[in-house]
Amino acid sequence: MFPIDQRKNWYSGQGRWSDVPAEQWNDWTWQLRNRITTLVQLEELMTLTPDEKAGCLFAAHKLALAITPYFFNLIDTKDPHCPIRKQVIPNIKESVVAPGESGDPVGEEGTMPVPGIVHRYPDRVLFLVTDRCASYCRYCTRSRMVSNAQSYDFHPELEQGIKYIETHPEIRDVLISGGDPLLLSDAKIDALLGRLRAIPHVEFIRMGSRIPVFLPQRITPALAEIFRKHGPIWMSIHTNHPKEITQELAAACERLSFAGVPLGNQSVLLSGINDDPEVMKSLVHRLLMMRVRPYYLYACDLIEGSTHFRAPIQKGIEIIKALRGHTTGYGVPQLVIDGPGGGGKIPVNPEYVQSIHDGIVELRNFEDRPYVYPSGVRLPDPAPRLLD
Repeated sequence: MFPIDQRKNWYSGQGRWSDVPAEQWNDWTWQLRNRITTLVQLEELMTLTPDEKAGCLFAAHKLALAITPYFFNLIDTKDPHCPIRKQVIPNIKESVVAPGESGDPVGEEGTMPVPGIVHRYPDRVLFLVTDRCASYCRYCTRSRMVSNAQSYDFHPELEQGIKYIETHPEIRDVLISGGDPLLLSDAKIDALLGRLRAIPHVEFIRMGSRIPVFLPQRITPALAEIFRKHGPIWMSIHTNHPKEITQELAAACERLSFAGVPLGNQSVLLSGINDDPEVMKSLVHRLLMMRVRPYYLYACDLIEGSTHFRAPIQKGIEIIKALRGHTTGYGVPQLVIDGPGGGGKIPVNPEYVQSIHDGIVELRNFEDRPYVYPSGVRLPDPAPRLLD
């Protein structure tokens, strides 16, 4: 399905913006200023389907349209089923709300003791520091707040969040997210990481960001130096399809890695986009080539208007089975469902354990062959020895 996953085959270049001076193209602020954010701009670049056109009009009330020029180049404008296109171009199907869907599908609001802090797990918090992203994923779990299209009116209270973390010594792990925290200025990121690193009980600092994927130009030497200064800062990026793995993204990940940033990837299982073993195998191979460890494969959250994105969980199980034993273990992510309403991440695995009984475990391997493992078997006590 895909060419050999060598870096020389990955997309690179300015595409439709080839007339823009390279200095501007490689400036992340230029990319932000020149995002595609309106229906008129989109229609100048491509022919939309009726559902996409209606979706763009609806997006103003749900989740804003925004696509960086860099990421737009990855869209096949002639293919309505393009996996990149589906992720960022609105569709009127987003207006259809199915039973069980909600604006806060994983129950963050109920575990938010102060604005911007989600404290669900005993030893860690999620710290939401902005409501803006470089581009907007149409299946976004936080579409209630990001882009402010729904008038959520989120104002990050960074000082209040830091004080909450300071006064709760059980918190050893802080995940910085949003929106996308890498849209903050270098000075704000530097100050935020410095404040967190100064808290004695905070041992582990993470960031969740899709900026390297949407806007690799943001990963400048100066930003990398900030991460080196406060490190180790762990980072989870978010890719869903092999087409997102470009030479520019690889260079950004390399810069982060060389600054001491351990990298993982989180994918969302999406119908017609990556719910296919060969697609996911190509993706994880490319990730590993960039020093990025596939971490989670999420079932799509029950966000309002996401029915057309959600693939059956059995598809995810089939993907894990197709990866396990057929590629390196480093390339097999953990399939999880984020429990609706606030249950947290629940791992879902193929049924390798058939039964446990009489001190043995009956197993099936990746080829579906049976094996037996003795578990809890005690050896007889050794016979007493007579002393000479």
